[in-house]
Amino acid sequence: MSSEPLKKPAEAEPLYEADFFRWTQEQAEALRTRRLADLDWANLAEEIETLGRSDRSEIRSRLTVILLHLLKWRYQPEQRKGGWKASIFEQRVRIADLLEDSPSLHSYPATVLAKEYRIARLKAADETGLPEDRFPETCPFTIEEILDETFLPKAEE
Repeated sequence: MSSEPLKKPAEAEPLYEADFFRWTQEQAEALRTRRLADLDWANLAEEIETLGRSDRSEIRSRLTVILLHLLKWRYQPEQRKGGWKASIFEQRVRIADLLEDSPSLHSYPATVLAKEYRIARLKAADETGLPEDRFPETCPFTIEEILDETFLPKAEE
């Protein structure tokens, strides 16, 4: 006989960790059929909270891209590219879609504007090779201009 202690069978890895996609499908089905006992309440709550944070993160990221390209558009007019304009437009449309889906986030872009502008300012200096102080310390655009699908700034004189 072996002197090794008997090992308990390994506990099955929770489906949430083993196969996230399958877990989502099973949880959706349990919700639809109102099988409350089959719901993974703790992980469902965490995932729902994550969805809200994800939308805010996406708005911040898209806002930074808009600001970066608006700064380059204004301060480096000789380098203007159609891609900048297309990117500005796309980011605005994507933010508008997020705000349409989640109206409670409507004021969110304005609340994070200053922080995202600081990031965009640093990126603009890096990408253009212009000194950071060439760009204003505070955002030269209003949130309405930034999100307006038709707004493009004039070149800085």
